[in-house]
Amino acid sequence: MTTLLYTHPDCLDHVTPDGHPEQVARLISIEKALSDFSDLERREAPNCKDDDILLCHPESYLEFLVANVPPSGSRQLDEDTHMSPGSIRAARRAVGANIAAVDAVLAGEAGNAFVATRPPGHHAEIETPMGFCLFGNVAIAARHAMERHGLSRVTVVDFDVHHGNGTQALLWNEPRAQFFSSHQSPLWPGTGFANETGGHNNVHNITFAPESDGATMREVYEAEVFPAIDRFQPELILLSAGFDAHKDDPLAQLNWDIEDFVWLTNRFCQLADTHCEGRVVSALEGGYNIEALGESVAAHVKALMENAQ
Repeated sequence: MTTLLYTHPDCLDHVTPDGHPEQVARLISIEKALSDFSDLERREAPNCKDDDILLCHPESYLEFLVANVPPSGSRQLDEDTHMSPGSIRAARRAVGANIAAVDAVLAGEAGNAFVATRPPGHHAEIETPMGFCLFGNVAIAARHAMERHGLSRVTVVDFDVHHGNGTQALLWNEPRAQFFSSHQSPLWPGTGFANETGGHNNVHNITFAPESDGATMREVYEAEVFPAIDRFQPELILLSAGFDAHKDDPLAQLNWDIEDFVWLTNRFCQLADTHCEGRVVSALEGGYNIEALGESVAAHVKALMENAQ
């Protein structure tokens, strides 16, 4: 079996203002870091259809975003979320890539997949763009797996340093989805506490204090996250792979290193081997130190490839 990589040049056309942390250089860094991965099977991220977006967002929200595409320059949607003329094209590729990756992994075409697209998605709520995000990419992929492939147990794990408030909102009332978000607290967006448990006790929030390290993360995941996944017995594992818990990231204060991301990747793949024939789809979220991001993604993808063999 192989690992698939989904990406597309359209994702370079989502242009943010100078100095914005979610910038084109993030994807360029990842492409460079993966350039020598000759055994990685690369596939073009397809455009999604409107019906894909409507799995999680109402039509009025899609219409709002399309209406706000600027003819040139940049349009600010909130304090840190912007759109350029190419943003909707890029966002559609991000949704399409996640759906295509789920299709391919469920069809047995690959052992697992990594989606390298932007804008990210885990902060986009039902009718609200925020935190650099327009559509709930991973939540849409989860709903696609459940609604169109008939899966009854999908685990989504978000290890980005910021709470995945959007994914939480989109899957809040979905009993077929088990959602974990581990994140620094306190930190923007100021949500993601243990008492936020979803409509079916399907939401699990794990908080880490500023300056905590990877050893702390490993202890908590072993004690809380992995046993809960074992009990759920998922048919598919989806990862919101943010790399901004890295010790060098400028937007947060956790002290994880690259080996911590490798450890997490290996453990999720082991759980997938136990419960769902190794089926893992991982999608890029945050990570804003450009060098650390490229190195972290390369290590994450290398681990996915090793586990897919």
